[in-house]
Amino acid sequence: MNDFLHKLPEFIGNHAALSALFAILLLALIVMQITELFSKTKVLTPAGLTLLINRESPLLVDLSAVVDFEKMHVPGAKHVLMSQFDPANKDLAKARELPVVVMDKDGRGNSIKASQQLVKAGFTQVYTLGGGVLAWQQAQLPLAKGKK
Repeated sequence: MNDFLHKLPEFIGNHAALSALFAILLLALIVMQITELFSKTKVLTPAGLTLLINRESPLLVDLSAVVDFEKMHVPGAKHVLMSQFDPANKDLAKARELPVVVMDKDGRGNSIKASQQLVKAGFTQVYTLGGGVLAWQQAQLPLAKGKK
């Protein structure tokens, strides 16, 4: 271990760009973890969503494109276009105290924006499906097809 610590400054000096890239990636990883820790929305794995469905019957909102939703979606999910997503909607407002899980095709786009809107609107239990419906499919969990 002491040998490693003695050679580390020499390595950093010889590989400045590589060392800087490592430091930047490490900092980005730390910031992402801290942001997730203090976020009011929680990210669920497919197994975590299964557990939530079995225990609490959450409202499942799928914001995927219409074509993607018709190809595959989590059973029981309600399809809503992002352009029509409104946390102040009277039907959605009834679910303010229920767990709400927001998802999209890959878990990177609309689900994050929608979950933040729900938190701002006063929803207390907001979740996103990490990896989206594709993660659900990769976990080999049941899928539904069609408009409903």
